[in-house]
Amino acid sequence: MKRQKRTTIYDIAQQLNLAASSVSRALSDSNKINAETKALVLKTAAEMNYQQNAMASNLRKGNNPTIGVVVPRINQYFFSNVIAGLEEVTFKAGYNLVICQSNELHAREVEGINALVNQNVSCIVISIAAEKGSFDHLQQVLDRNIQLIQFDRVVEELETFKVLNDNRQAAYEAVQHLIEQGYRRIALLEGPQELQIFRERKEGYIAALQDHGFPVLSELMYANAWTKELGAAATAQLLDMPDPPDAIFASTSDFAALGVLEVANNKGIRIPEALGICGYSNEPFTEITSPSITTIDQFSVEMGRKIGNLHFQELENFNPESKTKTVNVRPELIIRNSSLRKSHVP
Repeated sequence: MKRQKRTTIYDIAQQLNLAASSVSRALSDSNKINAETKALVLKTAAEMNYQQNAMASNLRKGNNPTIGVVVPRINQYFFSNVIAGLEEVTFKAGYNLVICQSNELHAREVEGINALVNQNVSCIVISIAAEKGSFDHLQQVLDRNIQLIQFDRVVEELETFKVLNDNRQAAYEAVQHLIEQGYRRIALLEGPQELQIFRERKEGYIAALQDHGFPVLSELMYANAWTKELGAAATAQLLDMPDPPDAIFASTSDFAALGVLEVANNKGIRIPEALGICGYSNEPFTEITSPSITTIDQFSVEMGRKIGNLHFQELENFNPESKTKTVNVRPELIIRNSSLRKSHVP
């Protein structure tokens, strides 16, 4: 079936033998067009099923009630929840979201930002990709006077609103919990150290060990193990050591923790008696694995709400001095069976 051509102002103009500019003014309720012509244009537009191109209209007016979002992966629980919380706020305000995915690639992040800038969105919300690269594209957003709000993974040097978790404290509490459960050789699965959030989690891990009198051993820290597959590969190597760890903190993600669990199960290692596991992010599957996985809830929906509220508060109460405001959302350690060794001891 052939798709019907969309009606334009030129079609209406031809039908009424008017100039396209006159039709446009009539549809915009301009006082330069008399009431009779306006009524005729509106009646004809309805009969011809004309629908205004809202984006084009907003671009002409310099006003676009749209917020652009750029995230590394849309299908991760954390990012999808942030988007859900943000959409909850923006929908009530009559704003739309345009969502781009960098897939952890710098070039795709740049492309997404450029597309959003060209659409003249009123705000861009971003959590940066893992792949290294310059941040000229983000400075371009600021230079265009488009509000930029960073969350989770941020560029510290840029003066913008930031919505963050206390990653260092969350990691500290996770390792402290493992120590309290009697674990003594606690390994760390790290994320890319170019990203501040993973540096902070490593700092929390190290601080907890030092504060409890444990040595910090490089052999127990495994770099860039932040997917299920990489977490499994790291775990296989760690458990093959002459003196293997008795706990693994997958500070990168619950997917890495799932890789730890699968390798341990395949090796017949009892969890949590012989190996404790802690992940990060509170993915839904962590409740239904056997055993359930201890993790850290980042309150991602609440982060999304705070991002949206920041934007609209700024619109209502513009204050140039407030552009660097940082909002913190405190994460929470969720203790489950994968690390509750003492509950299994008579």
